[in-house]
Amino acid sequence: MGTAIAALAVGHGHPVRLIDHSPEACATAPERIGLHLRTARMMGALPAGVSPGELTTAGTPGAAAGAAAVIEAVTEDPKEKAAVLAELAAAVRPGTLLVSNTSGVPIEEMADAVPHPGDLVGVHFMNPAYLIRTVEVILGPRSGAGAATAVRELLAGLGREGIVVGDGPGFVTSRLLHRMLNDAIEVVREGRAGPETVDALMRHCIGHRTGPLATADLIGLDNLADSLRVLHERTGDAAFRPSELLLDKVRRGELGRKSGRGFYEYEEITP
Repeated sequence: MGTAIAALAVGHGHPVRLIDHSPEACATAPERIGLHLRTARMMGALPAGVSPGELTTAGTPGAAAGAAAVIEAVTEDPKEKAAVLAELAAAVRPGTLLVSNTSGVPIEEMADAVPHPGDLVGVHFMNPAYLIRTVEVILGPRSGAGAATAVRELLAGLGREGIVVGDGPGFVTSRLLHRMLNDAIEVVREGRAGPETVDALMRHCIGHRTGPLATADLIGLDNLADSLRVLHERTGDAAFRPSELLLDKVRRGELGRKSGRGFYEYEEITP
């Protein structure tokens, strides 16, 4: 998701510094972002006549110094997110917009990790970020008015419409969607129907555009499992306990599109 968000910003002409502790991730990021950009252009998802913004990479959070806004996009692990946000907040000026891209970790839960909680807001970009134009925006109890204005301006500069919701596990989209995805996986585990049948029924009878199993593959089965754990631990609702079939696939490295195999097989791996 980090490279997809970076591609969205670069494609709208904004300079981006992508930061990752992994030298390998930094080395491969330009190629992956280039692939996103080519796909977005072919699908008419970027503004015409706009020169791409400059892309640079760095390996330490200190490289965020001077940024107008910082977007954290690590895995759905609350402790890891809080640690990264703390490092980024230490590098930037007070008043700099801090954004956590998350599908379910409450913003208030991470607010204590930063010295100025009013600077922190949440966003939930949908995958792929460079195609889906609506973004869920989460304002925590301590998110300030300045940050709320800044995130709206940031999204407008990316050609995105932000819809603001209140804080809480899963917000709105994941609270509703992840329960359905988990139930769909359970239907497959029980042998009631295969992935193709479940998705066909949901597409043609219910109007779900891609089907829940194909959606799970697009999200990434490891990301889905992490998000479900967050929801289960914070709500106590058994419907959010990750399906054993989902966990089995994650253990086998069948993570969906990004690994080439999930509930379906893919000839091209999505970066």
